[in-house]
Amino acid sequence: MTAEGFLEGRRLQMARGVLLQCIMGGYPAARFYGSDDGDLALNADPQQIHRLPWSSQPRALAICDADELSGESSRLSTRGQLKEVIARYAARGLAPVVATELEFFVFAPNTDPTQPFQPPLGLDGRREDGHSAFSVSSNNGLRPFFSEVYACMAALGLPRDTFMHEMGVSQFEINLLHGDPLLLADQTFLFKHLLKEVALKHGLTVVCMAKPLAHTPGSSMHIHQSLVESASGRNVFSDEAGEPTAMFRHFIGGLQAGMADFTALFAPNVNSYQRLCHPYASPNNACWSHDNRAAGLRIPASSPVARRVENRLPGADANPYLAIAASLAAGLHGIENELEPTPAIQGEFAVPDSLSLPCTLHAALERLKRSQLAKELFGNEFVEGYVASKTMELTSFFDEITPWERRVLAAQA
Repeated sequence: MTAEGFLEGRRLQMARGVLLQCIMGGYPAARFYGSDDGDLALNADPQQIHRLPWSSQPRALAICDADELSGESSRLSTRGQLKEVIARYAARGLAPVVATELEFFVFAPNTDPTQPFQPPLGLDGRREDGHSAFSVSSNNGLRPFFSEVYACMAALGLPRDTFMHEMGVSQFEINLLHGDPLLLADQTFLFKHLLKEVALKHGLTVVCMAKPLAHTPGSSMHIHQSLVESASGRNVFSDEAGEPTAMFRHFIGGLQAGMADFTALFAPNVNSYQRLCHPYASPNNACWSHDNRAAGLRIPASSPVARRVENRLPGADANPYLAIAASLAAGLHGIENELEPTPAIQGEFAVPDSLSLPCTLHAALERLKRSQLAKELFGNEFVEGYVASKTMELTSFFDEITPWERRVLAAQA
């Protein structure tokens, strides 16, 4: 839209079906978004209108809510779903506080998708080979790229906590500062968009796939969650003596009750399960633990005022609005129904069947499709439409034969 049209308040409309467009570009049957495929209104959030600092031409981006023409939020909107979950907490006098940790890879351009990704050439003319985890070295030659990333973050008002080289080859992580869930979802979305745009300027490719490289750790989007009283700002996960509260236990119990049903929301792509099937630091379970990274729900070591629950299941490929909404909705379900968690686990452990999660996209979608809890929390229209769109993507994946199948199976009798 032109700047003039935007400033005049001209309404921007979009077909409802676009909210269910699959990643290949197609759409599920029209019955999933209204058979007439009518319009939605895109209403810009006045707090989320940004001049894009990396663009050579004056250009801005506005994050919008997708609303029905009658005024209410569309049930197909993931941002709208998150706002509804936050409102349910507010009705109880509570405000969720979240932070996201996003991992991503920086690669050289990959013009042939049949070939593996490669890290960029470093200043010494070599490609990183995996020995740089948590290193302060700038040998990878990415300092100009990251300098512009930092500058663009500042221009967009994206505060950052820590930035580090992660365990994977040319893999990095940013920790965004904790705050309002909607704000953090917006910031996570903006940061991912920023990364890809700045990378293109520097002749690089940023990849937020869950598992872009074999034999290498995948990329997560861990979600840290706590609850405070709206009036006082007190963390309700700790009592006056600094001990865990019943609400803390119930929040964990709700997450345990919902994680299997919501796995397809946290791990939305075929590739998501490549990350989860190698469980080190990517736990595919609903166990909880004090400071154990093998648990899907980890309680980081902290002071009582900072007591929080880390959901380690979501991948970097997850929709931040939907992943945060699903995690908070499950926790609220536990609070409302006073669900008790299982005993905490420590050290090495075997995951009981009751706490195991779907390990393929097909299994996760079947679980979501049958979930009464998901339909109660997000509505039939959203769940059925989401499953329909993701089923199209899964079918498209199975329409291709992989190099592994040709290499290994072709010679079989």
